[in-house]
Amino acid sequence: MVQYRKRDNLHSKVVVFLKVLLPLAALALLSTLFLFSPRLSPEDALPYAEVDVEDRLSEPRMTGAGFSGMTADGAALTFSASEAKPGVDGAASARGILGAIETSDGVKNEIAAVSVVLDPKLRQIRLSEGVELKSSTGLLLQMQGLDIAMDQTLVQSHGAVSVAGPFGQLTAQDFRLSAAEGQPNVYVMVFKGRVRLLYQPEK
Repeated sequence: MVQYRKRDNLHSKVVVFLKVLLPLAALALLSTLFLFSPRLSPEDALPYAEVDVEDRLSEPRMTGAGFSGMTADGAALTFSASEAKPGVDGAASARGILGAIETSDGVKNEIAAVSVVLDPKLRQIRLSEGVELKSSTGLLLQMQGLDIAMDQTLVQSHGAVSVAGPFGQLTAQDFRLSAAEGQPNVYVMVFKGRVRLLYQPEK
């Protein structure tokens, strides 16, 4: 009986000892994890977009702006901009322009420009700072600026225009795209002012 009591006492002492030792060992391991873990630097934080709040409040703007409409003769207008700002009397300006004019005869003219001013009072879209127009007929036009009517198919360059196409190269001082008078679904491109053609047909 004495031997069993000694064993029981030894077992109890071991259990008590482990109850104290194991939590202390766990705390020691946790402390070493905190001591040797890499320190976080504020510079390594997730890169949030830097927005100038004061600038946004003083000049309201929107990103991913778009405009679409239909002229009286059936041409579809679609434009999108990377950034747009409201103006006075309903006008708006934008930058990073991509758009298209699809006339009712099925010809699509894709347009890219640096900046645009949309004036609903004048019913006009005014592109500037470099404009490129690519027609599905195979023509590529480049000019400094372009005016587009919102209520009819009327596209007018302001400045010289350079044209590349299946026929070769053409330059002129003025370019105009409009609906043919008295001929539904017919559209004409007219080049005026020192028109020069370098005829180089594709082989």
